[in-house]
Amino acid sequence: MPNPYELTRDQFAEFLADQPAFRVQQVMTGLYEHDLFPSEISTLPAPLRARLTDALPLSLSVAHEVATDDGDTVKWAFRLPDGATIETVLMKYRDRVTVCISTQAGCAMACSFCATGQAGFTRQLTVGEVMEQVVRAARTAAPRRLSHVVFMGMGEPLLNYEPVVGAMRLMLSDNAYGLSRRRVTLSTSGVVPMMDRLANDLPVALAVSLHAPNDALRDELVPINKKYPLKELMAACMRYLPFAPRDFLTFEYCMLDGVNDSDQHAKELIDLLKKIPCKLNLIPFNPFPGSGLHKSSPSRVQDFAKRLMDAGIITTVRKTRGDDIAA
Repeated sequence: MPNPYELTRDQFAEFLADQPAFRVQQVMTGLYEHDLFPSEISTLPAPLRARLTDALPLSLSVAHEVATDDGDTVKWAFRLPDGATIETVLMKYRDRVTVCISTQAGCAMACSFCATGQAGFTRQLTVGEVMEQVVRAARTAAPRRLSHVVFMGMGEPLLNYEPVVGAMRLMLSDNAYGLSRRRVTLSTSGVVPMMDRLANDLPVALAVSLHAPNDALRDELVPINKKYPLKELMAACMRYLPFAPRDFLTFEYCMLDGVNDSDQHAKELIDLLKKIPCKLNLIPFNPFPGSGLHKSSPSRVQDFAKRLMDAGIITTVRKTRGDDIAA
């Protein structure tokens, strides 16, 4: 059965063909402007609310919810109808409210520094399962409005292409959340053919999980590099730039002690990125059992960042959020 957050306005019009035309707008307003579940849209008659609830059941149930002491970061483990679980994180900042969403239950990329990748792949998410994460986060964020969505949770978004693009179309639609393409960021480990496809279909802000400045090391850390090595990935990034909603791309680089954080790695990274308009985001590693990896020291991260900035590469160090709730 479809999820209520899977249907476009036109699909709702078809579903409600036996109803007065204004009911469609009431449904869309209830679902997205007021972040209501179908059973809660009080502008609809009770029989119609019941019909929507029965025909378009919700997909997510809360298996676990935890928040930081200040309430600014909330993490959910959501259970899907088939028992699979995914994670979603809401982050409230002074100037924005961001939700980090999953696109797959598990992940097949097997990146060595990622707990999800080490756990393996379960299945793809549907449009509705992707969108419902956004809606549930929006309900929790109220009265503040969600301003940013980042596809940086479980899974490789570009390997679940059609549902991810379908969900993004809803997020961007004026009939739903009306987000700007600049405020929707998709993170990819580098699925080159799908990057090209996204550039033509629905180019949003793009973040590339880089994590290594040469092929030998990236083959170990990000195995998809064996299929699409750095030369191909960088070429795809350059092809994406003319379509991007911002005039730069973001590269993500997880700082791993003694693995990818040496002065030589910084030099190689400068050589790799110096011709690409970009921002480099250095990410402190979040250790997990069995990884065998450790996070770089704060002083090493700062020195690494300084070398890059001195070479003219815009570099930031990601501020960690939700460490105390494993978010």
